[in-house]
Amino acid sequence: MSKGKKKLTKGQLRRVRANQKKRLKGENEVEWDNDALGPQLSGRIVSRFGQHADVEDPEGAIFRCNLRRGIDSLVVGDDVAWRKGAEQLAGIAGVVEAVHPRRSQLTRPDYYDGLKVVAANVDQMLVVSAVVPELSAQIIDRYLVAAEDTGIPPVLVLNKVDLLEEADWPQVEATLAPYRAIGYPIYLVSSHNGEGMAELAECLKDKISIFVGQSGVGKSSMINQLLPDAELLTGEVSSNSGLGQHTTTTARLLHFTGGGDLIDSPGVREFALWHLEPERVTWGFKEFREVLGSCKFRDCKHGDDPGCALRAAVESGQISRQRFDNYHRILDTMNTDKPSRHFGNPLTDK
Repeated sequence: MSKGKKKLTKGQLRRVRANQKKRLKGENEVEWDNDALGPQLSGRIVSRFGQHADVEDPEGAIFRCNLRRGIDSLVVGDDVAWRKGAEQLAGIAGVVEAVHPRRSQLTRPDYYDGLKVVAANVDQMLVVSAVVPELSAQIIDRYLVAAEDTGIPPVLVLNKVDLLEEADWPQVEATLAPYRAIGYPIYLVSSHNGEGMAELAECLKDKISIFVGQSGVGKSSMINQLLPDAELLTGEVSSNSGLGQHTTTTARLLHFTGGGDLIDSPGVREFALWHLEPERVTWGFKEFREVLGSCKFRDCKHGDDPGCALRAAVESGQISRQRFDNYHRILDTMNTDKPSRHFGNPLTDK
């Protein structure tokens, strides 16, 4: 035996043989005895792959880890307690043992899995839309309702302004006016020529942000501008539908050199809201809150109901008719899009 090789202990031999058996059975799980794990460390989840997760330590080193069986939910952005293995086994360097309480969590409904958490500890949600081929206020309002529901402050980002004809600017500004009036931050940018990107980068400093928006609006191209080293794929927009192909398959946390982090998450074409009660959607339009509770009837649907304070506020100009109309369109689509299967909220159901 060469001097460079150390004889394996009985415990190490036992683990190696057990892992070999698991690999022969097609199992990928690797386990350590407690005495083969180091002290508990702090870290943050920067990506998640099935039963494994990449943990970043405070010094910036990344370790792929297994998850303890008691961990029900683990997503990018989670702060965790983990332990490093004495040796790396089958590419796995340690074990995530516990998840710290979340400051915030971004969720979206899924037809098969219920309400899914897609990111944790997010400080702001960047709602990305494109001004061409058409700026959709209804889609923006869907994301804003979702942001208000989660309590994550939203920022509106309008991409592809370099493609907008001068004659179309007044309509875009008219669409954006209600959002400016109620205080939502708005950034007009171009990921193609860099217009407005410096101002957007300043908004991202020292915060954990997430980009949301339909495919084809240029989220990945914007991230490439902000983080050239990220090397994200960009997809061509379909000439038939105007919608791009999904270009991000795994959520991951990326760092800005000037401070702050970005969670790049798989795109969602339509941010469904059918898991919310109608009253919660109403509350999600934040300017409505000033007049809610003032209607003549407690069960007012805010349509043609007599004595509706919300409709009166629209007619007086206090509330935007654009937002009011989108509110009713969203409620209508909730009724048609709601799945027939039982939908439960795993965050509240016991």
